[in-house]
Amino acid sequence: MDGKTQLGDFLQARRSQLRPQDIGVPTYGEQRRVPGLRREELALLAGVSTSYYTRLEQGQSPGASPEVLDAIAGALRLDDSERRYLHDLARAGRRRTRSRRPAPERVPEETRQFLDVLGDVPAIVLGRRNDVLAWNRMGHALFAGHLDFGAPDLPAARRPNMARLVFFDPHVRDLYADWPDKARAVVGNLRLVAAQYPEDAVLHALLGELSAKSAEFASMWADHRVRACAVAPYEMRHPLVGPLTVVQQTMSSGRGPLTVVATTEAGSPSRTALALLAQATGEGAGPGGPASGQTEAGTRRTAGTGGADAVAGAPVLRWAGEPE
Repeated sequence: MDGKTQLGDFLQARRSQLRPQDIGVPTYGEQRRVPGLRREELALLAGVSTSYYTRLEQGQSPGASPEVLDAIAGALRLDDSERRYLHDLARAGRRRTRSRRPAPERVPEETRQFLDVLGDVPAIVLGRRNDVLAWNRMGHALFAGHLDFGAPDLPAARRPNMARLVFFDPHVRDLYADWPDKARAVVGNLRLVAAQYPEDAVLHALLGELSAKSAEFASMWADHRVRACAVAPYEMRHPLVGPLTVVQQTMSSGRGPLTVVATTEAGSPSRTALALLAQATGEGAGPGGPASGQTEAGTRRTAGTGGADAVAGAPVLRWAGEPE
């Protein structure tokens, strides 16, 4: 990723999305050729010269200080995640980054123990590129029960990736009543990660694949929206238990894998639906339940080399070059 280009593109996109009337900039009724603030207006709000800000948008001033970046962030009304993203892009632009293939991501034993003690609370562990590194029985049943339970233990090139599932898998796409909102969250989070790890060749190969294969992803990526997936409610439509609303909460102990848990309101129909899902996928599913790696014939498909076996006429989902 070219940090200078990404920085300029981000600034230009956010400037165009900020309407003058939103921040009290007078327009005196004039007709504007383009939406958003002009460069001179943004520069005035940030307390920098128009020529300096123009060079920054054009990628010609990679040495912007944190103070200047904070002033521009304030003028653009950036939230905390967007502000961090801006600083990450500036750091990437100041140094020469050489693409490299990072070490494989692994799930610490402590995290696996955490999944076990969560019991009937759905949980999955995601790598920074959205690879599914682990899930408990309920996490598997809620988010991807059509896949084999042991899929996260496959080699990196074949394990599930949630970004691919959200954009390419019909089952996962249908899980979300407001799919565009979920998709934008995935894209916004990937933007944050891409700025944090500009040297990650595997991550950027994934972004290229998603952009090439999905016009929806490409359009959302071009919007330059940034979104940290910390806490977000989603209305889901599960094929076994029907509609339910869950709050997906992302927890992290640092820069390692993330644990995403799904909670429901006490006493709500959604809590009842999760309880029914736990019954449907618990001990009755066979010795040891799904956690034993057993699957019910005709209800799931196994992620194999280069793809997954189609079920009920669904398109074949292929893990093309799985770069995470």
